[in-house]
Amino acid sequence: MAGELNVLCAGAVKGLVLALQSGFEHASGVRLHATFGAVGAMRDALRSGAPCDVFVATDAMVGSLQASGGLRAATQQAIGRVQTAIAVKASAPPPAIDSVESLKATLLACSAIYFPDATLSTAGAHVAVILDRLGIRDALASRLRMFANGATAMRELAGADDQAIGCTQATEIRYTPGLALVGALPAPFALATVYSAAVASKARDEAGAAGFIDLLSGSASAELRRDGGFDEAVGAVD
Repeated sequence: MAGELNVLCAGAVKGLVLALQSGFEHASGVRLHATFGAVGAMRDALRSGAPCDVFVATDAMVGSLQASGGLRAATQQAIGRVQTAIAVKASAPPPAIDSVESLKATLLACSAIYFPDATLSTAGAHVAVILDRLGIRDALASRLRMFANGATAMRELAGADDQAIGCTQATEIRYTPGLALVGALPAPFALATVYSAAVASKARDEAGAAGFIDLLSGSASAELRRDGGFDEAVGAVD
């Protein structure tokens, strides 16, 4: 292949990137090298000088990095909106999560809660907020299972018992074998996050980066985005 395109990508968009990788490489002749992780970890990697042509994270983080000069201005494109959701093993009956009361009861009844890093990931930080607002963090302390990112947390959940639950972005749940998506968190804990992509300021292949961003956000991948758990980004909450 003629070259390489480096992508730093939030875990919530991993499934979409992997689904598009082969077709993009075949059409462009460029090898895609993608690194996935919690949004905070991807931000830190960009700031530390990791090779990056395309950066994919929350819309707010992309905007902030454009303002600080880490990403090129006017290159940001929204990919879609993702709900933070509850997961269980595919073999487990879906618990009730349709109200604050039922969510609290489900959390207190579970054997363990699997979620991503509460300091670096959007979903993980939100789990911490929920536990505090419900006043059950101490009661669940011994059952909390936190991992570096949502993908790892969900893989671990897939190997747990049927009484365990997980909480991360819906897209990460959907592409993890052995899990079932129960549903989005109920109000007032519902959280929809817009993910966007932009060209890195130190991109070595600006044209290739722009082309891949067009593919991620454009009509050619619209069906893949819907199937993977993305909603349209217009009017979304970040």
